[in-house]
Amino acid sequence: MKIAIGSDHAGFGYKGKIREFLESLGHTVTDFGAHSEEPVDYPVFIRPVAEAVARGEFERGIVLGGSGNGEAIVANRVRGIRCALCWNIESARLGRQHNNANMISLGQRMMSLETALEIVRVWLDTPFEGGRHQRRIELIDAAPGNAR
Repeated sequence: MKIAIGSDHAGFGYKGKIREFLESLGHTVTDFGAHSEEPVDYPVFIRPVAEAVARGEFERGIVLGGSGNGEAIVANRVRGIRCALCWNIESARLGRQHNNANMISLGQRMMSLETALEIVRVWLDTPFEGGRHQRRIELIDAAPGNAR
């Protein structure tokens, strides 16, 4: 799978570890930055990840910050993105099963590295259930301002 990854300075520490984990599983990963713990404005690094996923250049995207909140908000402003803010394994599983999340946002300050890696694994391995959930995604996409 081709996966895009990006972070701000507060998510930088986990980003490299997640990239290594993904590559060890055989995935191709492209890093959109940030490239250090020097303070940056997160939309500069998160929006390009979401746009690349929305264009179909990548099958999935992962963004990281301190809490993951701002990163999820930025990603979800891009049409075609369903970015789940995940702080535990269950939120990752449900993000895929029910919301067909093509991106996740993680908060480095909110969890251990081990939890972050397990969230990524569960999100990658969980299929979308479809059915009533597909109808709900279609309703989201049909909302004003989301017309294609």
